[in-house]
Amino acid sequence: MSLDAWIEAYRSGELTRFEFAQKILSEGSNARGDLNVDLDRRRRCGFPEVIYGQGKSPEVICRALDQLLQREPEILVTRVSPEQVRVISERFPFHHWNYKGNILRVGREAVPRSPDQLLAERKTAIVGVITAGTTDQPIAMEAMETLAWMGIPAKLIEDVGVAGPYRLLSRVSELQSFSVIVCIAGMEGALPSVLGGYVDCPVISVPTSVGYGANFAGVSALLSMLNSCASNVAVVNIDAGFKGAYMAGLMIKRLALGKTEAD
Repeated sequence: MSLDAWIEAYRSGELTRFEFAQKILSEGSNARGDLNVDLDRRRRCGFPEVIYGQGKSPEVICRALDQLLQREPEILVTRVSPEQVRVISERFPFHHWNYKGNILRVGREAVPRSPDQLLAERKTAIVGVITAGTTDQPIAMEAMETLAWMGIPAKLIEDVGVAGPYRLLSRVSELQSFSVIVCIAGMEGALPSVLGGYVDCPVISVPTSVGYGANFAGVSALLSMLNSCASNVAVVNIDAGFKGAYMAGLMIKRLALGKTEAD
């Protein structure tokens, strides 16, 4: 039954208040055995459900994609292995696979645009994704693909960590052009604090598990970032490139919405 039909059934007494509420709640999901896909997330949160691939079988991921792609033009799958992608790509030919970031974007009718293609179309980057070192690249790739999925042009600036301060200083004017920055760093996690002192935008810090023993798989970098003296620095979880990028994307979306309303 359609929503209108349920409303009429409730008005006529065919459905009780409880039954009507249950129908409304079930409309946003599609529970099938071990899988309960959130089909209503775009309406509530602005973007559709993202599939976390790690630990899931390719078959379960394909089932989720089947349901989501009935409503959405493109779905993001994070933390996927090459073995999972091999199976998924056979089922869904329209896809973009970033093997460095272990992230897959699946389209309904067209191959999703890569971050480079999106930036070429928009000309100007809105979000900067900055890494301290090249070993942070997998997390940066996860962030870049997430932003591309959100339709937000971003530029990647790599290997400007504090061990060579001149590398960052030579890019300051470019860094100051971004509306939001996602800063990815391991070791002692010092880069976001330094970067925060040069820009007037939010700096979303992503600590990585890159580092020697006392880095404690990213805990040291996480604590350093949480204790940042820079007022514009916020922090997400260790190795959470998706989360940092998603937060940046939401900020950009709200900023654009505010400009539209003002117009």
